[in-house]
Amino acid sequence: MLNQKDISAQYLSSHDRLTEPLDELWQNISPLYCIRESIWLKQLLRLSQPTEVEAQQAITLTTQFIERVRADKKAVHMIDALLLEYSLDTREGVLLMCLAEALMRVPDKATADALIRDKLSVADWQSHLKSSDSLFVNASTWGLMLTGKVINYDQRENTSPTKALNSLVTKFSEPVIRQAMHQAMKIMGHQFVLGRDINEALKNAETPRSQGFSYSFDMLGEAALTSTDAQKYYDDYFNAISELAKFKSKKATGPEPSISIKLSALHPRYEAANEERVLTELFETVLALLQHAREQNVAITIDAEEADRLEISLKLFAKLYQDDSIKGWGKFGLVVQAYSKRALPVITWLAALAKQQGNCIPMRLVKGAYWDTELKLAQQHGHEDYPVYTRKEATDVSYLACARLLLSDHIRGCIFPQFASHNAQTIAAIASMASHQDFEFQRLHGMGDALYHHAKNLLNYDVRIYAPVGSHKDLLPYLVRRLLENGANSSFVHRLVDARCPVDELTEHPVDTLRSRSSLPNPRIMSPPKIFGKQRKNSKGLACDIESEWLPFKQQVDCFLKDHVWHAHSIIGGAQQPGQSHPVIAPYDHKITVG
Repeated sequence: MLNQKDISAQYLSSHDRLTEPLDELWQNISPLYCIRESIWLKQLLRLSQPTEVEAQQAITLTTQFIERVRADKKAVHMIDALLLEYSLDTREGVLLMCLAEALMRVPDKATADALIRDKLSVADWQSHLKSSDSLFVNASTWGLMLTGKVINYDQRENTSPTKALNSLVTKFSEPVIRQAMHQAMKIMGHQFVLGRDINEALKNAETPRSQGFSYSFDMLGEAALTSTDAQKYYDDYFNAISELAKFKSKKATGPEPSISIKLSALHPRYEAANEERVLTELFETVLALLQHAREQNVAITIDAEEADRLEISLKLFAKLYQDDSIKGWGKFGLVVQAYSKRALPVITWLAALAKQQGNCIPMRLVKGAYWDTELKLAQQHGHEDYPVYTRKEATDVSYLACARLLLSDHIRGCIFPQFASHNAQTIAAIASMASHQDFEFQRLHGMGDALYHHAKNLLNYDVRIYAPVGSHKDLLPYLVRRLLENGANSSFVHRLVDARCPVDELTEHPVDTLRSRSSLPNPRIMSPPKIFGKQRKNSKGLACDIESEWLPFKQQVDCFLKDHVWHAHSIIGGAQQPGQSHPVIAPYDHKITVG
């Protein structure tokens, strides 16, 4: 692990390190995988600390954003109003989100009906009636309230003569509810998904593009499990690039749209354990897409995924970026997640890669999409700490530290920053620290519409909309993530439109918020070794996908295998018995003879 002095010297000095060998800069990435949160955040706080002028400008801008959004009668859509009423700090909101998420994975109708009966019958829907000004919300509440009463009534009437009739009503209502929930998912999908295919998405994007907004289109779908899945996603991306290139908008005034791709969708074995296949098979697949995109002049961005894939992703990106057919293009970029403790050294390495090659890398900076997963995996695998931060404001601090680095003079021209956020304070803080306009903001389709409408009018920065494209069957996993993000009562998106939330709470700088805490890490989230409390220490695991953890272990194993050859014999009566010997091969690598 790097010590505190090493970290401070590396990231907080003004020395331009972009001319250093890439191999040396690469060595700074992996050791930060699970560095102690308190040590690293002390450095980030110094880097993200605003000047007095920046702090005041950020407060003024954030206040303007909030006041304008809250005064905008079009700021809260039907779905926003529903999520505002049934937020995740209410029992009913939790039930609705759990039901929507669980119904995606229920394999049969009978189980789905039992789940609906269990969830809807225990909620107090009446308490939400008429507490919202939205007719859509009140109509939804009436339906949930009546359904809950019907189900409850059937459960209470165990010995009533009308039991048969009530049972019939219940059996009728549950399939109706099941269909209604799926229909509701489709309706809400229009809030978050731009079109069922790329052509429909391009048509639906016409009006925003005429207002100066641009798009990054993403083909919906989960990771490829088979080569057939991977081929399907490849065809979808290839077709999307072709259609995007052919579509000429007469109304568009902003930057040209782009395509976002997922590496996990293009190969069924996209993982560090299969590095050779990733750097050959997946390399050839992605290179073909990039060559096609360059011919059509369509920019491509590689989306971020789980933390254990970061290092293999960067290796693949570098190999693709340095290929002769891609050099000099300047429209091949990737996503970096600020909740990762490795974000800063990754940005430095990418900037050096760009400077040494001589063309710019577009880079989307996001806060992170797999926080819950990263925590659970670190606990399950018994790591020393988490690869992500345990407080939301810590992620915000990291985001602004990364933003300051991206906006610095020695990074300018090497990386084109694309700041993705729905937090008004984050947007204002970036605008206040920027000394140039060589960057853009990004948001998700269906989120932050009103905020970015007013921000664009005030600041006149380019804004790109990340827009999922796909059919209903591919929609649900993505949709539930968006609902959970949008519906969380701690979400800035939620509090921005909630007039009950004081403006002062939303203008507070994350540096001040984090420093006000009793400890920099969240004390309620135990480190992986301590998740069982005083009962016992969690079993220790090895992060095999992380170089700084795997290579030292591998070296010890290699030395042991080199010096030790095992010999096994039958022993009878304490005496070794003669017999024919044969080699024993390691099951995980047939090139290794164990003994």
